[in-house]
Amino acid sequence: MRHPELQYLDLLSHVLENGDERVDRTGVGTRSVFGAMLRFDLSNGTVPILTTKRVYWKTAVKEMLWFLTGGTNIQPLLNENVRIWSDWPLATYRRETGDTISQDAFEQRIVEDDAFAARWGELGPVYGKQWRRWQGPDGKEHDQIATLVQTLRENPTSRRMLFHGWNVAELGSMALPPCHMVYQYHVTSDGRLNCLLFQRSVDLLLGAPFNFVGATALQLMLAQQSDLRPGELVWVGGDAHLYLNHLEQAREQIARTPRPLPSMRLARKPQSIDGYSISDFVVEGYDPHAAIKAPVAV
Repeated sequence: MRHPELQYLDLLSHVLENGDERVDRTGVGTRSVFGAMLRFDLSNGTVPILTTKRVYWKTAVKEMLWFLTGGTNIQPLLNENVRIWSDWPLATYRRETGDTISQDAFEQRIVEDDAFAARWGELGPVYGKQWRRWQGPDGKEHDQIATLVQTLRENPTSRRMLFHGWNVAELGSMALPPCHMVYQYHVTSDGRLNCLLFQRSVDLLLGAPFNFVGATALQLMLAQQSDLRPGELVWVGGDAHLYLNHLEQAREQIARTPRPLPSMRLARKPQSIDGYSISDFVVEGYDPHAAIKAPVAV
């Protein structure tokens, strides 16, 4: 059987060879294709934690757990040594204050100073807010995740089992509008939970590997909470791109041979979707190639 990771490497190659090169929002520039699909079978326990470079899967899972809290401030992330959201509030702080503070110093202040964190650590109504506290025009909040779990348990043949973060009224207040924006679920007649993730915009080198892990972790949690088994993860990308300062790193990764995918399992079953912690996720058999470093475009 063809190694599942080759789908991803093929997509990198396709973007390198055929991508439309253009200036993007960040000013860095991208090479981009429109429309891509990858499929990963989770039913045998293996998960798409890429092996052609080291993916810091715990960071991706911690991010997903933070989304599920409904949080929008980076302080809890930094308390868990997750720094992947710092660039945006740091850029805002520097722009508004003129202070050229280093990232390390900024993050330290966020961790140690609650008032500073409340003022400068906020990302606006990003993912967690929309997933857990979407506000309707009448002021009522809607918990999309709780509704999804309830529907999975009570009406698993529904075609309305999804949640999304593209709240048009609040996009302007977000540090970054949602990239992985729609998650739709499907339950087979033999009790397998499938997920289709639509990602409107994806940084293929840095973002996609994290998105695969986050979506997988969520799928495992939802399956366990609904007494189902993990099925297939279907990833769909809209604008799938490589930043122009990531091209050599992509070529380096493509030249590597994939190793066997690892497995992921949950060590226990909490009472609700809100009860998971990073210690509940057990990954075995992960033997990746070395990490590949690349700058984040803000």
